[in-house]
Amino acid sequence: MPPAVRALRGATTVESDSKEQVNERVQALVQEMLARNEIDKDDIISIIFTATEDLTSMFPASAARAAGLGDVPLLCARELSIEGGTARCIRVLMHLTTDKSRADLRHVYLEGAQGLRDDLPG
Repeated sequence: MPPAVRALRGATTVESDSKEQVNERVQALVQEMLARNEIDKDDIISIIFTATEDLTSMFPASAARAAGLGDVPLLCARELSIEGGTARCIRVLMHLTTDKSRADLRHVYLEGAQGLRDDLPG
């Protein structure tokens, strides 16, 4: 299969809104997304991060930059505030080029976000 543009999903949560914990959890999530899918940093096109309204200590993209993704286009946005939604949650949508099919991609949900998308392969 020739390389194609694909999107990879992921999410994590934090117990407290601290720069240290957001930084640690975002870096762990991004690292796991890359490792689980054998993605090279140069294959990343862009990453969109969303955070719930209860997270204000730092931009999730700042954690990704600190992990070596400073030359990748990164964007942060606010997650919709939905009644009953997962609290203190950071979601990721990573666009990449890959020769893998959609079915071969492994989405990553860590910490309290593990049950968000049971329908996606993990």
